[in-house]
Amino acid sequence: MLTNKDVKGAVLAGLSILLAGGAQAQGLGNSPYSRLGLGEFSGNVGGVRQMGMGGVGLAAPNAVNVNELNPALLYYTGRTTFEAGYTGQYKTISNATSSNRSGSGNLGYLALAVPLSSKWAAAVGLKPLSTVDYESNVEQLVDGAPDGTKSQKQYLGTGSLSEAYLAQGYHITKFLSLGFTASYVFGTVDETTGTTVKPAGGLASNKIVERDHTKYSDFAFRAAAHYRQKLNSKLNLNVAGVYSFASDLSGLRTSNQERQDANGAILSSTGIVDAKGVSKLPTMVQGGLSLDNGKNWSISADVAQQQWSKFSNFGVVGTPLNDTWRVGLGGELTPDPGSVEHYFQRVSYRVGVSAQQLPYRPGNQVLYDRAVSWGFAFPLPTATPMDATTLSLAFTYGVRGNQDVLGNGNSNVRENYIKGQFGVTLNNRWFVKRRLQ
Repeated sequence: MLTNKDVKGAVLAGLSILLAGGAQAQGLGNSPYSRLGLGEFSGNVGGVRQMGMGGVGLAAPNAVNVNELNPALLYYTGRTTFEAGYTGQYKTISNATSSNRSGSGNLGYLALAVPLSSKWAAAVGLKPLSTVDYESNVEQLVDGAPDGTKSQKQYLGTGSLSEAYLAQGYHITKFLSLGFTASYVFGTVDETTGTTVKPAGGLASNKIVERDHTKYSDFAFRAAAHYRQKLNSKLNLNVAGVYSFASDLSGLRTSNQERQDANGAILSSTGIVDAKGVSKLPTMVQGGLSLDNGKNWSISADVAQQQWSKFSNFGVVGTPLNDTWRVGLGGELTPDPGSVEHYFQRVSYRVGVSAQQLPYRPGNQVLYDRAVSWGFAFPLPTATPMDATTLSLAFTYGVRGNQDVLGNGNSNVRENYIKGQFGVTLNNRWFVKRRLQ
C-alpha cells in the first residue's frame, strides 16, 4: 500500500523535476503571438482529464483526479490525491512565405488534494499561467535613408508566469458546493530587441541591443460554485460557475542597452535602469453544464470569457488586445469500472472539441484557435479500496491563426500544433482508524 512517505517522496521528486525543467525550457516551442500581452496565457484550464475532453469539466465531478479547474468540486475528493502532469508540444509555424518547426516539453503541473472532513476538502498545487517563447526577424527599408538601406530587427523573448495556489471546496447544502482559490503568481520574462542598419551593398553597422528583464509577483483570487440535481434515477444535472477576479501584478523591470560590433563584442553599455510597475490581469468568467449517470459516463459543455481589452503593462497599453471567448464540448466513458475479466472495460475514454477567439487582431482580423482532443485513463491492476494509481494520456491537435496577407504586405502567422500530456494520479486513504480483530 502506498504510504505517506511514498507520497511525500513523489511530491519532492516532482518538484525537483519541475525546477530542473523550468531552468532549461520555459515554453513549448516558438510562438510569435506570445510577444504580446503577458505571453501565451493558459488561464484556468485544468489538468490531464480536462485536456482529454477538450478543456471542459467545470461542472463534471470526479473522485479520482484533482479538479482544481473548479475548486467547488474538491468536495468530491474521496481520498488523498497527488497528481502530476508532463506536457509536450510539437508545432509548425508558417506565414505566406516561410515556415519552421519547433517543440519542447516540461513538467506541466503538480497538485495535492486532501479531504479534511465529510463536507470539506482542500488542495495545493503549482501550474503554469503564461509562457513567453518567441524569436522573429524583420527586415525593412529605412525611411529617409539612401536607397537600399535596410534595418534588420531581431526580437527574442523567453520566460513564464506560474501560479502556486491553495484551493478549498465546501459542501453547503444537499445540492450546492462552493469553492475558493488563493494564488501566488510569480515569474520572470526576458525580452531582447536587436537592431542593425545595413547600407545597400555595404557591411552591416554596429548592432544596438535593448534588454528588458521583468520580474512579476502578486496574489490572485478565484471563487466558484457547483450545483448538482438528480433528474431521475439514472441522470444527474450539474451546473457550475467560476469567477477569476482582476488582479494587479507588481513588476520590477531592469533595462539596459548595448552597442555591439559585427562579431557581437560589446563596445559600450548604458547603465542598468530599474522601474517598478503593474500589469493588470483581467477578470475571467467561466460557466459549465454536464450530465452524468453517476457511474460510468458524463458529457460536459463549458464557456469562458476574459476581458483582455482592459489589459495594460506598466501603465502602457501597447498593442491593443481584445476580449476573448472560449467554448468546449467533451465527455468521458468507462465501459465497466468494476470489470474483473476485461481490463479495457475499466479504462476511461475521453474526447472533446474546442474553439476560442484569440486576443490578437493583426490588421483588425479576428484570429481563432480550433482544436480536437482525446485521451485515456489507465488504472493500474494493483488498485485496492485503500489506494490506487492511474496513468492518463491526453492529446490535442489544433490550428491557431491563419496565413492571410495584410495590407502592409506582411501576413498573419498560423500554428499547427499537436500537444500531449502524460499524467500520474495517486489515490490513498491517509486518515483511517484501524481496529484490532
